[in-house]
Amino acid sequence: MSQFVFGKFSACVVCLAALSFIPFPSARSEDASQWSQWRGPQRDGGLPGQQWPDSLKGAGVAVWEKSHQPSYSGPILVGDLVFTTETVDKQTEHVTAYSLSTGELAWTREWPGSMAVPFFAAANGDWIRSTPVCNSEHLIVLGMRDVLVSLDPKTGEEQWRFDFPEKLKSPLQPFGSVCSPLIEGDAVYVQAGAGLMKLSLADGSVIWNSLEGSSDMMSAGAFSSPIVATIAGEKQLIVQTREELCGVSLDSGEVLWREEIEAFRGMNILTPLVIGDRIFTAAHSGKSQLFEIARDASGAWSVSEVWNQKTQGYMSSPVVIGDYIYLHQKSQRFSCLSLEDGSIQWTSEPYGKYWSMIHNGDKILALDETGDLLLIRANPEKLEILDSMKVADNAWAHLALHQGKLIVRDLNALKVFDWK
Repeated sequence: MSQFVFGKFSACVVCLAALSFIPFPSARSEDASQWSQWRGPQRDGGLPGQQWPDSLKGAGVAVWEKSHQPSYSGPILVGDLVFTTETVDKQTEHVTAYSLSTGELAWTREWPGSMAVPFFAAANGDWIRSTPVCNSEHLIVLGMRDVLVSLDPKTGEEQWRFDFPEKLKSPLQPFGSVCSPLIEGDAVYVQAGAGLMKLSLADGSVIWNSLEGSSDMMSAGAFSSPIVATIAGEKQLIVQTREELCGVSLDSGEVLWREEIEAFRGMNILTPLVIGDRIFTAAHSGKSQLFEIARDASGAWSVSEVWNQKTQGYMSSPVVIGDYIYLHQKSQRFSCLSLEDGSIQWTSEPYGKYWSMIHNGDKILALDETGDLLLIRANPEKLEILDSMKVADNAWAHLALHQGKLIVRDLNALKVFDWK
């Protein structure tokens, strides 16, 4: 994130390799377990499929590794292609595709894009952070300067781009674009400086704009990422602004319900958990809260707090397994909370500042920002670490997993490990 002047947005293919050898799913037969977006198939850290082993044996050495300049974007994939981003020399943003199975370069594309974050946030870097989203026909990337780009995932060819500040005269987000876009049906949804936007996936045209942003540094833009859920019988977007938790109509952008969330300097960051008609969230210097969302016979929506307690979240998005929520806190401790009443079952010693988590059955893979990968059994009685290993030096990007391959975006490299 740096304050370089952003010239006219342009893109060029740096390298394009023949892709006929790469198996690619059709738009109608995409793998439901494919890690194609922020936090996985359902954007909740859950990964269905074959049960994981009890150790990380065999995953200690990367089967391939590629050097890159910094990024906090999580790697994603479609078919046999894995995609990563980077900010190069604090001037341009790059997207690169590799064959997941071989590490062979497929294509790379770049464009101008960088900005500087405020001095008090500089410790967290000034490079691209938003995790892209893809299906078989579109790879959607949000750059630091609120420019949304659609690329052909097979070739890297640009399909369309939408520059929010240029076209809507919206302010740049003071900390750069953070939200990870969402594809649902024939549209893409993203929180930008202009607010919550719905754009046509086919051509990038704006369909509606909701929850319009402010220009105040402490409330402008968004740190969280939207999800889709059916609550009280209606499919909707679940959206956290820097101040509120909201339900938004997918079709019209109407705000169906909203609830203020206490957060220090608008640091309402993690992705909420939807559990039936209930939603869990936790904010920096706020509290952990579980809300019940309901709609009466007249169609009026209501939000009621089921419980709250003192545990404070920060940047790490939680997971729910059975009747318990597992949350990495602002205090750097890991906790298990009862879904029923919010009671703390246990709290660990401190770990790193950030965890990305994936879960399968009763197991959790947690990648610590220091690069330690932990295999944890979800146990409400105690923290039960089954295995651990070092896989990176600086790992703020979200971990990905597909068909026995662990994909890790170290700050300066993309790494693929075999774990079967």
